[in-house]
Amino acid sequence: MTNRILSGAPESGAVAQEFGTLQPSRLGLGEAVRAKSVASLNRLLAHTMALRDLYKKAHWQTSGATFYELHLLFDKHYGEQLELMDAIAERVQTLGGVALALSHDVAEESRIARAPRGREHVVDQLRRLVDAHEIILEEARPLSRDAASRGDEGTNDLMVSQIVRTNELQSWFIGEHLVARRAL
Repeated sequence: MTNRILSGAPESGAVAQEFGTLQPSRLGLGEAVRAKSVASLNRLLAHTMALRDLYKKAHWQTSGATFYELHLLFDKHYGEQLELMDAIAERVQTLGGVALALSHDVAEESRIARAPRGREHVVDQLRRLVDAHEIILEEARPLSRDAASRGDEGTNDLMVSQIVRTNELQSWFIGEHLVARRAL
């Protein structure tokens, strides 16, 4: 039976755009500038996706005297990382690139350490989260300066106003829980 709705459409499974390629864009940015920004953003997207997953795991598996407080905080941070993911992926697409989207791509691209399958102690969860934020921040700051130096102010703005600021604030919140635990 012929599908009349999809007549003229590409074959099922056909790739519309290969990863690592750019579509033409009328943003006033050259292809080399866009390609560099897309690569940088995809790396930060992979880190953000990995951190999002760490937050959800911690949300589900936290325990102890501060369970309720951390359960809510982890879920809040998860939602904020989810919003960052969307903003980063949309910027990649705006620049004509293809955003990372699958877990195996994240595993290959991100250097954020995976959590064990089992339940971690709360202090280990907190340390893992702070470490992940630090990786993102250490990469985002020079990448944002690089984007600005190439004239890609949109990418620079996203990195500074959303990625850096959100991760700094979240890292501080998580770090304060570690300070409180050291005092006990």
